[in-house]
Amino acid sequence: MVSLKDKFYIWGQKRRFKGKGEPDLRKIKKKINNLEDWKKRSAIIRNGILKGANLLPIPKKTPLNPVIHSRREYGKYSVESVYLESIPGFYVTGSLYQPLPHNKDAQSKSKSRPILLKPHGHRKNKRFIPDNQNLCSTLARMGVVVFTYDMIGYADSQQVKHHIKSACTLQTWNSTRSLDFILSLPNVDPSRVGMAGGSGGGTQTFLLTAIDDRITASAPIVMVSSFFFGGCICESGLPIHKGPKYATNNAEIAALAAPRPQLLVSVGTDWTRLTPIKEYPFIRSIYDLYGAGNRVENIHLPNEKHNLGYSKRQAIYDFYNRIFGLNIDDMKNEKGEIDESENVIEEVAKLRVFNEEYKLPENALKSEEQIIESLKKMQIQ
Repeated sequence: MVSLKDKFYIWGQKRRFKGKGEPDLRKIKKKINNLEDWKKRSAIIRNGILKGANLLPIPKKTPLNPVIHSRREYGKYSVESVYLESIPGFYVTGSLYQPLPHNKDAQSKSKSRPILLKPHGHRKNKRFIPDNQNLCSTLARMGVVVFTYDMIGYADSQQVKHHIKSACTLQTWNSTRSLDFILSLPNVDPSRVGMAGGSGGGTQTFLLTAIDDRITASAPIVMVSSFFFGGCICESGLPIHKGPKYATNNAEIAALAAPRPQLLVSVGTDWTRLTPIKEYPFIRSIYDLYGAGNRVENIHLPNEKHNLGYSKRQAIYDFYNRIFGLNIDDMKNEKGEIDESENVIEEVAKLRVFNEEYKLPENALKSEEQIIESLKKMQIQ
């Protein structure tokens, strides 16, 4: 049941879409008559995102120096704490979920495993919340290696505050280096690389997918919109949507995933309420240019809210089960849904990356200015 408050919100979003999103999509469509047009335009946008995010020249990648510690095993999966150096003196913090050998799969130790990056959105300590733990734990039980990592200024990432002018730069680079990290793990399959995040994590998902073709399948959750660019400086604080040769929106940026498989998860109570009739058809039209219209999907939940709730997680499980070619029939309940009851929801203290034994390294930089200076040194050609 949609509340009266939500009905007013939906009404406002609909007016906003007609005032901006719909005309923008029409203008973009007029510029794309064929696949060649799209390839030229997508290259301009991709370059514009990197330039707008101050990531051109592409920084030289430095040693990650990952530290993986405090392993916990829960039957069919394990959880470990991780920190790694995305920029000399600047650390990404997160949790690594990995499948353990179980059932009849005696060869699972040597099998090449699919991997998935799981960024999160704007909520205090969101890496720790049960919704995020359930998603990561279940995917690990399905056979997927998952790395979920903090937004800057959240949870264990406290070297800088979140609302800084370079937030988009640092988070996009952190995502790139997190991908480098998970690809460096033993027995992982570089042909099966997923990414899924909700809200601000959805923004991180479609941005990295747009600029890094190592992501082979993506699932932005409750975020793709043609008229809302994200309400935080980390999403819309830098000129990634507009440059000398282009003006774009998040629907078109999501289309840069084509022809790689993509799932759009939308709801009826936020800025994704019109996805089934506006953004999704536009994105599918780009996939159609490749003859790959069936590779983009939309799951719309009209009565649900802006979160990472159970129904959204089920959509993610189903999508990656099919895309990664997993066999998870034994994990389904009588309703045909993936059973989450075997997941262990850990206390925050266990999920902490830094503690009495593992402290923030002494070389950790302490200001935005120092971190950006370190990054710029990596950009000297």
